[in-house]
Amino acid sequence: MVMAQSLFKALKRRAPEASVEVLAPGWSKPLLARMPEVDAAIEMPLGHGRLGLAERWRLGRSLRNRGYSQAILLPNSLKSALVPFWARIPLRTGWIGELRYGLLNDARRLDKQHWRMTVQRFVALAQPAGERELPEIEPPALQVDPAERQRALQALGLKKGERPLLALCPGAEFGPSKRWPEAHYAELANHYLSQGWQVWLFGSDKDQPVCARSEE
Repeated sequence: MVMAQSLFKALKRRAPEASVEVLAPGWSKPLLARMPEVDAAIEMPLGHGRLGLAERWRLGRSLRNRGYSQAILLPNSLKSALVPFWARIPLRTGWIGELRYGLLNDARRLDKQHWRMTVQRFVALAQPAGERELPEIEPPALQVDPAERQRALQALGLKKGERPLLALCPGAEFGPSKRWPEAHYAELANHYLSQGWQVWLFGSDKDQPVCARSEE
């Protein structure tokens, strides 16, 4: 979702008057609320891996009257293309992925050697079909309310102080295949701790085991 903000920025750069709405899991809505490019976040009621055809059909029907002109699909799965299709969004853009012919009418073939980075592949979908110039990647920048930040620090019993701070997120949603090894996190943290830095570990409840191993 953080990488997706670079796509949202590219869309606003191309069409400043455009409204950007994002269909995403509920856990990501607080993150989307801090992206000034996003006008609305719509919660996807289905979790990862669930097909839920009836729920996707109902969701698609509920979105038909919102006046969307284009849907850009970041996941490459077949099921992710169903809601925009059932919502009858005129232009449905994405990489071909899992046999999505017909569901996408702006289906693009991904050259993994050309667009090597995931964020490049996201932002390239803001470009016209056929354009192969590597896109400009504008880095993410969340808007943070200082009062909210202070409340969060107080709730967690944290004090930033004068020392520099290193924040690490050792977890990964789908297991170790997409995660840097815990030993590397521990080595990096110890390096900065030895130089007088603070190190904070972030994550959800599911990330507690890997965070504990990263502290060892």
